[in-house]
Amino acid sequence: MSIALSGVGASKGIVVGELSVVARGQFEIPEYSIPESAVAGEVARFEAAVQEAGETLRRLKDDFPSDTPEEVAEFMDVHLLMLQDAAITTAPISLITEKRCNAEWALKIERDAVMAVFEAMDDPYLRTRKDDVDHVVNQIQRILAGQPGAAEEPDATRLTNRIVFAEELTPAETVLMHQHGILGFLTTFGGATSHTAILARSLGIPAVVGLHNAGAYLRDNETVIVDGREGVVIVDPSDRISRHYRRRKRDIAKLQTARRRLRSAPAVSRDGQRIGLQANVELATDIDTARAMNVDGVGLYRTESLYMNRRSPPEEEEQFTAYCELVKSMRGAPVTIRTMDLGADKQVDGVRPGAPASLNPALGLRAVRLCLHEPNLFRPQLRAILRASAFGPVRMMVPMLSNIHEVEQVRQFVAEARTELDRRGDAYDSGIPLGAMIEVPAAALCADAFARELDFLSIGTNDLIQYTIAIDRVDDEVNYLYDPMHPAVLQLIRMTIKAGTKGSVPVAMCGEMAGDARYTRLLLGMGLREFSVHPNAVLEIKQIISQSHVGNLRKLAQRLLATTNAPARMALLAEMNEGI
Repeated sequence: MSIALSGVGASKGIVVGELSVVARGQFEIPEYSIPESAVAGEVARFEAAVQEAGETLRRLKDDFPSDTPEEVAEFMDVHLLMLQDAAITTAPISLITEKRCNAEWALKIERDAVMAVFEAMDDPYLRTRKDDVDHVVNQIQRILAGQPGAAEEPDATRLTNRIVFAEELTPAETVLMHQHGILGFLTTFGGATSHTAILARSLGIPAVVGLHNAGAYLRDNETVIVDGREGVVIVDPSDRISRHYRRRKRDIAKLQTARRRLRSAPAVSRDGQRIGLQANVELATDIDTARAMNVDGVGLYRTESLYMNRRSPPEEEEQFTAYCELVKSMRGAPVTIRTMDLGADKQVDGVRPGAPASLNPALGLRAVRLCLHEPNLFRPQLRAILRASAFGPVRMMVPMLSNIHEVEQVRQFVAEARTELDRRGDAYDSGIPLGAMIEVPAAALCADAFARELDFLSIGTNDLIQYTIAIDRVDDEVNYLYDPMHPAVLQLIRMTIKAGTKGSVPVAMCGEMAGDARYTRLLLGMGLREFSVHPNAVLEIKQIISQSHVGNLRKLAQRLLATTNAPARMALLAEMNEGI
């Protein structure tokens, strides 16, 4: 009998194949005290395990084929950098020496301390970085326990043309299995923003993650269908279901061929509406992909990665170099740089040493609040962004604004940064546009006032939806409530778009909703004319725009917004999407 399992679609694509269940050997972490005479030997044992873990990762990276996407190597570099981090390499040695802990116990103590910091983070992307810490620590623990490292897993060679199911996979394991020709993978844990999920998308491996309790239904050698877009797994599919998915695979292949022809074409609707289509970028490979898709610019550049996995915040020169390289690489297309979205919930070494833990990080001192609270952190970034504007069109975007007074404070800091650059003789664009991310309900409700004070607005749906519905979308117990179609969410989006139209201020959307093809026509009907999406979503959104008649979508959008019945709303959405 066929069984359907539902998880999180991490990497789109449909594959059919036999399953290989990868059961990682579980091991207890021993905790015991050691005599003074054994301390030096225990430290040496720990240092040897760290060194072996690094050699394993470097060996795997060196074995990458020449056509491996660049971001794969970048993720391996992140893990190698973690193996140099004091929290993993130095602090355990201090515990071994001072507390006379065995190496495994000392590493576990430090791992738990680091994980507690990541667990408190509000941003879903940054929170899932704890997985990388866990992967690196577990690699060392396996070596200490005498188990094989990730690059030496004996099962890897038997996975060719198989679909892999595991509790979780590290990026290194994902790369290794890709090299051995796996068709796709499923995991019990994980989210769409984990490094493993991002790698799956980069490598083109269909994947579904977050399949809690799936282990009760999945067995070795069973035939399964994986739908990485919808997050669905079909166990033991019937002939009818198999035929359905084979047709879908053929249809997807045809769509991808058609989309590739749109690369050099602008995003224009059937009734001649020119729609702005920009890209959200963070990694160097995102920029290359965005340029290849002929986007209109960068609608969101996340700067937080410059602050992560380091002992102290980046200096102005380092930030300027990174921003300048981005601006130059876009060759005259505008770049929107978001000021840092860090905070009490995203502690970075050296940013706020000794700061108290926030009782409610999502509502705490983060983003613009932190910037205004810590001027010495904010000023170097403002100067770096301004200096980069001398090399091409740059817009500055501020996250989590909730009132006009914060706008006034930011303007004062920008004015002071300009004065400092004038004194130093550094060039910058004196007319650099200043905008806001509308991601707090208070900002959406006051969008008219923000439109009067700022040069542009960009709707950040990820946080806007969470704050409006009061849920955490990465919390497994409540994320079923995360709903972009919630009437309150749509009303706040409509208010923001209307405020921009009234004030002649451009309004974009840079949240995940903008890159979700299910909502493209609805957003067009609501009046959105600028989308900023992940580079891999550009062609799909462009194709839908080219197939849409914006004028005809307005009435359907109005009907949907006036409907509170959930099934009726979904029916209207399906009607809008007919023909896609």
